[in-house]
Amino acid sequence: MLTDAEIAEIAQGLLDRSLPPPRWTHQAHFAAALWLLRHGGDFDMAAIIRDYNAATGTPNTDSSGYHHSITFASLAAARAALKASPAAPLADVLAGLMAGPCGRSDWPLAHWRRETLFSVSARRDWVPPDLLPLGW
Repeated sequence: MLTDAEIAEIAQGLLDRSLPPPRWTHQAHFAAALWLLRHGGDFDMAAIIRDYNAATGTPNTDSSGYHHSITFASLAAARAALKASPAAPLADVLAGLMAGPCGRSDWPLAHWRRETLFSVSARRDWVPPDLLPLGW
C-alpha cells in the first residue's frame, strides 16, 4: 500500500514529468488522480497525461498512449471514492479503490466490449460503456 507521501510524490512526478515510466502503473494512475482531485484544483488530466507521455517517450497515437474513455471513467471512479470518504487519508481511499473492481487493470472490460474500448473514437473522446453502466 502506498502512503500519502508516496501518492503526492507520484502526482508531482507526473506533473513535472520526472516520474520514471516504470512507476507509472495502474495504481499510480489512480494515486495521481486522487491527489489531483483533492489538491490540484482545476486541472486537465488529458493534457497532463499526454505531456507526461511525450516527455517520457510514449507516443500518443490512435493505438497507444493517452486513452480518453479510460481516463474519464477512472477519474469518475476516483471522484466517487473521494466523495464517499472525504476526510480519509488518500492512502486509505486508494487502498479501497485497489481492493475493488478498479484494482484490476482490465476493469473497464466489464463495462465496454473490447472492440469498443480499444477503438480510435474511445481513445480520442468519451464513448459511454456498451455493456454495463459505470455506477458511480
